[in-house]
Amino acid sequence: MTATADRDTGMNDGTAETTETATGAATPWWQRLAAGLKRSSSTIGGAIADVIAKRPLDEATIEEIEDALIRADLGAETAGRIATELRYGRFNTSITAEEIKEVVAAEVEKALAGVAQPLAIDAARRPFVILVAGVNGSGKTTTIGKLAARLRREGHTVMLAAGDTFRAAAIEQLKIWADRTGATFIARDAGADPAGLAFDALVAAKARNIDVLLIDTAGRLQNRAELMGELQKVVRVIKKVDNSAPHATLLVLDATVGQNALSQVEIFKKDVGITGLAMTKLDGTARGGILVAIAAKFNMPVNYVGVGEAVEDLAPFSARDFARAIAGLPPSSS
Repeated sequence: MTATADRDTGMNDGTAETTETATGAATPWWQRLAAGLKRSSSTIGGAIADVIAKRPLDEATIEEIEDALIRADLGAETAGRIATELRYGRFNTSITAEEIKEVVAAEVEKALAGVAQPLAIDAARRPFVILVAGVNGSGKTTTIGKLAARLRREGHTVMLAAGDTFRAAAIEQLKIWADRTGATFIARDAGADPAGLAFDALVAAKARNIDVLLIDTAGRLQNRAELMGELQKVVRVIKKVDNSAPHATLLVLDATVGQNALSQVEIFKKDVGITGLAMTKLDGTARGGILVAIAAKFNMPVNYVGVGEAVEDLAPFSARDFARAIAGLPPSSS
């Protein structure tokens, strides 16, 4: 097992404030979010523009808009609510694409408002244990690194545990993130028992009075029962050290997989007890609306969204920011 010493100085990489301003000015985070969702917003905006160019807002037009929103993976429920709002608001009248986008943004925000829950670190639980899970290639290790950077900027001491013991590359990648962010790092040789590593990590984090322990896990297909069983074993072993842990279990989802993300949430939630979601790679898909469909189906807290590879491209989830960005609208002025 290897470990590096924690660096007590907070990390400051110059990342700017991530929330939008009261005047609606585009902040650096808003700019990254809007750019990351450009493919999704272009798909939605293009479909709306094509439809309303044909005729006034009659039933056929509304049905075409509803179909376009479903194809963008917003989900039938949210698309249906948008269609209903259009029927009762501006039916059989002329309407601009921007006005329809405002309706889309308002209904998407309603769908997401209840699940926008940035992850809160409970200072009374030390270490606060975050178990990070997801399928192969979802971006777990990179998300852990970005989250570690954010937590270090907030003044927390952090330990990264390389629980993906099946891949030497994953261990090395996490060590790089630990060095970069000033976090403690703990690992075993490739092929070691991941549950044993998680046990040792929590014992070590307690001994060092670490604020937050982030545990990486091996990527696993949600339809492989034996792999899910290994993840359940990690949870059981963690509880032998602290019965209340893990205090958060974060499922990292790759937005580019589209509808497959729904089955991932369903199975991981049932088998492991997921407490929140981090949606990554929104910049790589035209179907970022899948996050809306997931919210409507599972009412699962969305803690973070990622829109790129840079450390500042992961931020706490805001329903209003996401809704306006995916509709192709500027930031809100309220």
